[in-house]
Amino acid sequence: MTDLKLALKTLIVETCDKDCDPASIADDEILFGAGTRLALDSLDALQLSIALQKRFGVRLTDSKETRRVFANVASLARWLQTHNKAGVPA
Repeated sequence: MTDLKLALKTLIVETCDKDCDPASIADDEILFGAGTRLALDSLDALQLSIALQKRFGVRLTDSKETRRVFANVASLARWLQTHNKAGVPA
């Protein structure tokens, strides 16, 4: 799961065009909101959703579920492990 989390952190940094080391993102760090370090917003969520669909073949269709899943890297990794349809190693 450590490799998956680092891959997700890298995907977040690249997709959302953030200037930070992916390894510096804590697994439980809040990703979205003006008061957070990364300050991801709704456009970032859309871009990240598309990137996840392309890379892992998964889709988030429920907005409440998306908020919960995108809360932090740990929750995203847990969700991805159970919804990975592309057969990409998680």
